[in-house]
Amino acid sequence: MRDESRTLSDPLETLGLDPAQSALYTAVLRLHKATRTELAEATDGPVEKVSSQLDDLVRLGVVDEHSGEYLARHPAAALGRLLAERLDRLAEESRRIDSALGSIRHLIRDYDAGRDYQSGPFPVELVSGADVLYESVVGMAVQSPPLELLTAIPDERTMTDFVRKFADPWIDAQRRKLLTLRALIPVATLTAPGVREQVTRLVETGGRVRTLDRLPSWFMTAGPDAAGLPALWGGNLPDHAYNFYLVRAPIVVGVLRSLFQELWGRAVPLPWGRRRSDGMVQVLRLAAQGMCDDSIARQLGVSVRTVRARFADAMAELGAQSRFHAGVEAARRGWLS
Repeated sequence: MRDESRTLSDPLETLGLDPAQSALYTAVLRLHKATRTELAEATDGPVEKVSSQLDDLVRLGVVDEHSGEYLARHPAAALGRLLAERLDRLAEESRRIDSALGSIRHLIRDYDAGRDYQSGPFPVELVSGADVLYESVVGMAVQSPPLELLTAIPDERTMTDFVRKFADPWIDAQRRKLLTLRALIPVATLTAPGVREQVTRLVETGGRVRTLDRLPSWFMTAGPDAAGLPALWGGNLPDHAYNFYLVRAPIVVGVLRSLFQELWGRAVPLPWGRRRSDGMVQVLRLAAQGMCDDSIARQLGVSVRTVRARFADAMAELGAQSRFHAGVEAARRGWLS
């Protein structure tokens, strides 16, 4: 024969009641109204234990207590209260899961830091200045060619030291396919002595240089595993703060590479270069006079397709979004004079 008490207790146990609580609820349900002593007799349990279980059932909202007597709530109402409490617990658990997911970035950083630490002594070396790091570049490139070198040079003093001391060996390393350079420099440094000549040579041997009005600090990355940065982050470094770090931690290198990429996207190409000789200036000048593509092609003795290709090159070189923007930027840089 089917046990009806188990049929009643199963959903209650599913929603969080233990078997003893389910049995006590069933007893209250059958008696409809009973005291603690009567319920202890009905369940063959000690009064103290039954009293504790009744308090739990009252707290859960499946039993009511009036003047020392206990009345069972309707089974549908009892299940509704248990279900509501279970849903509250699930909501709280969901909030905890969301919080854990939100903190995953911190866990990833901890993992990377622990991995770097386990690889040996934490790979940070204090050096006396940017010069020491620049001097080490060719050695790094020899160890793992071709080395991708990214550097930001924020002020005229550092730029002057670079073109005087380090540009020549870097140019030679580029010729030998030991490294490739991308550099960001302030536009104001282009007029410093020797800058144009050395930067042009860097570009001619495969380097790429762009300018910004202002750079946040000096830093460099050498491949995916090494980076240099100052102890004091900032643009124009005072003499007493000329301490630098060589860091071999992938997470630090990754952050600096991301910063470089963000700055590179905002920077503009040099206001001179080899590519201007390929006809870009010619098509821009003729377009500024109001000539259409067909007329420009006839004037220069080339195809319309070549004219449009030169416009595309000019827009890429100038960082322009349209032909009009390219003309404005070319005029600003003095290309059309």
